[in-house]
Amino acid sequence: MVENHEDHEVNVLNVGDELNVTVLKLEEKQVVVDTGTKFDGVIPISELSHLHVDHTSEVLSEGEEVSVVVKKVEEDTIILSKKMKDRETAFQKLTERFEKEEVFDVEVIESVNGGLVVNAGLSAFMPASHVETHYVEDLSAYKGKTLSVKIIEMNEEKNRIIVSHKAVAEEELQAKKQELLQELEIGDIVEGKVQRLAPFGVFVDLGGMDGLVHISQLSHQHIDQPSDVVSEGDQLKVKVISVDRDNERIGLSVKETLPGPWDRIEDQINVGEIVEGNVVRLVHFGAFVEVLPGVEGLVHISQISKEHIGRPEEVLEQGQKVKAKVLEVNGEKKRISLSIREIEEDQDRSEYQKYQKDQDDHTFQLGDLVGDKLKKMRD
Repeated sequence: MVENHEDHEVNVLNVGDELNVTVLKLEEKQVVVDTGTKFDGVIPISELSHLHVDHTSEVLSEGEEVSVVVKKVEEDTIILSKKMKDRETAFQKLTERFEKEEVFDVEVIESVNGGLVVNAGLSAFMPASHVETHYVEDLSAYKGKTLSVKIIEMNEEKNRIIVSHKAVAEEELQAKKQELLQELEIGDIVEGKVQRLAPFGVFVDLGGMDGLVHISQLSHQHIDQPSDVVSEGDQLKVKVISVDRDNERIGLSVKETLPGPWDRIEDQINVGEIVEGNVVRLVHFGAFVEVLPGVEGLVHISQISKEHIGRPEEVLEQGQKVKAKVLEVNGEKKRISLSIREIEEDQDRSEYQKYQKDQDDHTFQLGDLVGDKLKKMRD
């Protein structure tokens, strides 16, 4: 009880009473306020905020009006608490946010063992497992950052408030995923980042969800493993080749964004020229020879040898390097016809022509020699 002897009125302040006061003076460890009674009130620095405060000026200014709670009433001293009033107001607001599952921003105060301490109007805790959708090794980098969160647990009696940024991030990702699934159409060309490699292909982040590039869709050429052509973190241009909205799957292709090996093949290989390549397959009707990366030509069994053969294996083997003459090029049908036999026949003709020339030269020289002798005899 505090008595006002000047006007003989008795002003009674009880512990727990709420009132508005005006800041009179800021001291290092306390704030002096006008309580509207004969006696001024005091707010100790420890009762100013739920956060750590080094000086009272960090929280209040002279002349400022502030709501407080009476913490203790002595003969000539009234101890007040701004922190208790703030806590009551903040808990009421946080309870509403918790019930509505509202998303709001908090500032990270510090990193501690197992998570982050944040300012949500009151001190709240964010477990390390609720910071991001992925594991974070160094939480200290979050100090001072602002994060969007949801309250996932609270208990006023225990002064316990647990928040999660991961829950917000997951909801945002799910929203982006659904938006992406609805927007993407087969044939779209998009860009993405390689998230991870698997033996069967590559997962590419499209900015909301991952799509799969099967190993067969990475290149026009055969590859043994995805790491032969891409690395984690690469930016890729891909074509959408399938969209399964029910199962949330997207199929992608790098190969279909690249010029095909058969594009403008007629400008690269001409009929009549000699090409070189490796035998990649032997079939009963002939042999396929890779003449350019991803481009195979067929040497029909009748064009393999001058001699009659029953099977290509009699003359050729897989992996063997051969030369062949181009008989036909059809880019539209992706077909090239080759002949090994014609090279052999051309060689035979060339050797025969050389033989004939040698014979003609020899006959000419012999005729000259005989003619010279006959001329001498006549002379």
